[in-house]
Amino acid sequence: MEKLKQWLINTIPWYTENVHSVMMYLVMGGITTLINIVSFWFFASFLNWDYRIANTIAWILSVLFAYLSNKKYVFESYTPSWKDKLREATSFFGFRFLTYLVDMLMMVVFISMLNVNETWSKIWVNVIVLVLNYVFSKWIIFKIRKK
Repeated sequence: MEKLKQWLINTIPWYTENVHSVMMYLVMGGITTLINIVSFWFFASFLNWDYRIANTIAWILSVLFAYLSNKKYVFESYTPSWKDKLREATSFFGFRFLTYLVDMLMMVVFISMLNVNETWSKIWVNVIVLVLNYVFSKWIIFKIRKK
């Protein structure tokens, strides 16, 4: 992955470290969002579970994927000590829990109060959550140091 990144930076004049970080976030964020929406749909529509339970399970699955992919591929975070690893993981899951609360609140408003379709609600809510998660990850969580 590092060779591809360096090739892109050396080949495309406008492609910088920051552009790469955003591009990787969009790719990994897209996959995370897909995991979130598809698993939500599966539990809510296919298995006919309550949307709040489906939303919570979808959140857990997508956040686990997001942590691993953001750490390795998006922000290339290097945490040399267990203390750093614990701080980073705690920060990541803590901020993701905050956006989970935003997610759940918006889902309740859209579905229970405004009668918007569950899956469409999930898609719209994910747009807002994706932006919040990027800001938290870029500026707060993965700031320790790179290799």
